[in-house]
Amino acid sequence: MKIVIVGAGEVGGAIASGLCDNHDVTVVDIREDRVDELNYSMDLLAIHGDCTDVDTLEDAEVESADMFLAATDDDETNIVACATARAISDAFTVARIKDSKYLRTWRRTEQAFGIDFMVATNLLAAESIARVAALPTARAADFFADGTVQMAEFDVCEGSPIAGETVEEADQYDSLTFAAVLRNGDVEIARGGTRIDVGDRIVVIGSSQSVHEFARDSVPEAMRHEATEVVIAGGSEIGYHVARLLNEQGLSTRLVEEDETRARKLAENLPDTLVMHSDATDAGFLEREHVGDADILVSALDSDEKNLLESLLADELGIERTISVIDQSSYVGLFERIGVDVAINPRNVVAEEITRFTQSGNTENIAFIETDKAEVLEIEIDEESVLAGRPIQESMSDLPAGVVIGAITRNGEMVIPRGETVIQPGDHVIVFAEFDVVDGVTAKL
Repeated sequence: MKIVIVGAGEVGGAIASGLCDNHDVTVVDIREDRVDELNYSMDLLAIHGDCTDVDTLEDAEVESADMFLAATDDDETNIVACATARAISDAFTVARIKDSKYLRTWRRTEQAFGIDFMVATNLLAAESIARVAALPTARAADFFADGTVQMAEFDVCEGSPIAGETVEEADQYDSLTFAAVLRNGDVEIARGGTRIDVGDRIVVIGSSQSVHEFARDSVPEAMRHEATEVVIAGGSEIGYHVARLLNEQGLSTRLVEEDETRARKLAENLPDTLVMHSDATDAGFLEREHVGDADILVSALDSDEKNLLESLLADELGIERTISVIDQSSYVGLFERIGVDVAINPRNVVAEEITRFTQSGNTENIAFIETDKAEVLEIEIDEESVLAGRPIQESMSDLPAGVVIGAITRNGEMVIPRGETVIQPGDHVIVFAEFDVVDGVTAKL
């Protein structure tokens, strides 16, 4: 597939890095030093120029592209770039935007702005936070097969009932598959005899009910209560969407916003959220308002430094769980080492979402594990698949090592994968695959 990417920042660079080995990739960026860096470090063609200039896009041979991805940090630039690309090509256009007002406009009219699909960074980040907030100790969560199947990553903390058990001993759930154990940066496919230790991260795939039951059962007794109250620091667009989504889940929310005008607007638009006008990093205010009584604090302030401070204050107040938005992806590991429970980088989230659109064949959905350690894929099985019409225990020998079939859906219903289960054409299979074997797996399925 020929793909043109405009914008070579964190998002565009991450997308290009993930695609250049298997696709014909051209990148356009206005920074000449960045263009030189990409041409030197990746197997792609990088071009210096203005991505809204039709001459630049012609130099990038957009007219022969299959896909055009606009991933700069500026919403208007991405919209104009897509419109320009549409004027000279039939490429499928995808635009990254931050302000959801453009998303609302785009949804009103099919292919508005010349854009086939619009990816809203702030909304995606908020959705990631809301999914994680619903599951105790979860580091990441995604849905597959229209919500029938859920994948989640969980940390095994001190005092967890499953610490020291084998996967076979811990697997007490009818519709749950233990896919992998992440340990010291390595991925280990979960077998019955695999031992689970404190500090491990477990990847499970199954029905939402079973995933929630595992989330509850895998934590110490003192942590088993359901989260009911969340405090959100910062009334940014991400903060707004987090409050709205958590309200929809039935959680009680309080939101702290320093700008009075913004606080009033949020109060009008979030009738189920208590909006408070204050500096969220004011320790005295947090104590007076008993913020420490909350189960979760989500920090969505306007800088990484403020978000780190807010998370540390929350920890001092005794809040059980902290989730922080991180602008610089290089800080994610640092924040988590310092004690932030979950650090979410919106650029990483949107890069993964855009990368999903480049998948060919029968791949319906993808979630990335630790960015580049493994992938969870939803694949619709056709008659040519090595799985079609065969029991799983027989067909697995034709797949590379490092693969687990986590779940199957058939006619909208979940089927529990067992060795004797026969997969049929039309089934949707949710597969965990180590990163190095993903291409081999998708080719066979």
